[in-house]
Amino acid sequence: MSQSKFLQGKRIAPQPITKNTTITELIESSFQAYNGARLREGAQLLADRMLAENVTVGITLTGALTPAGLGISALIPLIEAGFIDWIISTGANLYHDTHFGLGLAMHRGNHQISDVTLRDEGVVRIYDIFFDYDVLLSTDAFFREIIRAEEFQREMSTAEFHYLCGKYVAERERVLGLQNQSLLAACYRHGVPVYTSSPGDSSIGMNVAAMELQGGKLRLNPSADVNETASIVLSAKRGGGKSAIFICGGGSPKNFALQTEPQIQEVLGIEEKGHDYFLQITDARPDTGGLSGATPSEAVSWGKIDPDQLPGTVVCYVDTTVALPLITAYAFANREPRPLKRLYDKRDEMLNLLKSEYEKSERK
Repeated sequence: MSQSKFLQGKRIAPQPITKNTTITELIESSFQAYNGARLREGAQLLADRMLAENVTVGITLTGALTPAGLGISALIPLIEAGFIDWIISTGANLYHDTHFGLGLAMHRGNHQISDVTLRDEGVVRIYDIFFDYDVLLSTDAFFREIIRAEEFQREMSTAEFHYLCGKYVAERERVLGLQNQSLLAACYRHGVPVYTSSPGDSSIGMNVAAMELQGGKLRLNPSADVNETASIVLSAKRGGGKSAIFICGGGSPKNFALQTEPQIQEVLGIEEKGHDYFLQITDARPDTGGLSGATPSEAVSWGKIDPDQLPGTVVCYVDTTVALPLITAYAFANREPRPLKRLYDKRDEMLNLLKSEYEKSERK
């Protein structure tokens, strides 16, 4: 009898795990099925295809990732290796990231401790992460102080805002003798633009609003963010390269990254096909109608994903705090560092490309 075409997959025959098992051996041999297999496929997609030198990689961050230390353990190393070219994050991740750059302590805790007891002790909880209430007050004071500087007294995109904030956090790291503690500082040093899809939805945004009450002139322009992020994707494609999106979680940052293609195609009328690679880590289901669970195949109908590239898409249904360290370790084991693209320094050039193609469009 001839073998069915459905039995052409690699035979499940893992090697026993030993004390000498490497991260590559662990993922490739032991992660055989279910979401273990999806994690293996995601790690291989990132290392084998997304991290080619001609691919521009954007990452989105949702959920309390930086308070859990993932900025230091995974994201900063990925940036330094040239594996992340641009970022869209919740403001909360950037706010809590700043604690580390200011030398403020976050602690492991027990999620079963009474919140009333913690409140009486002046302890704030993010599930099982504990920190002193003064950490919030000190970080608020830091942002209010730097926002008073003259260079902040104008309208700007959130990438410009975070670049300036990163400069000050990097200086605070230097003064305190700290190294590679803050994601914002690392992005400043490596020219990685950082956007926030909802700039008012975090303690950073709250402090910006407070300074406006005191006469501050800082204005964060979401339209600038929409056009700048679209220009990053268009520039990657027009330069003969590809665009990849690595989504940690979902929510607003996910859509903000993926809507770059509808902005280019649907709104601006510029001929394009969609992102080439799509890797998502999520615990959301697609059948509830929530954005975080929306699949790559659904995104094809919106023009967000190139239909010819669907084999280059993976969704792994697992906690980001589990998947991201493993995928990061696999990438370092299987890819050499890439040259930094320093997209922040090229924003004007990329935006001019977007404008020039829009000028030729029938939508104008």
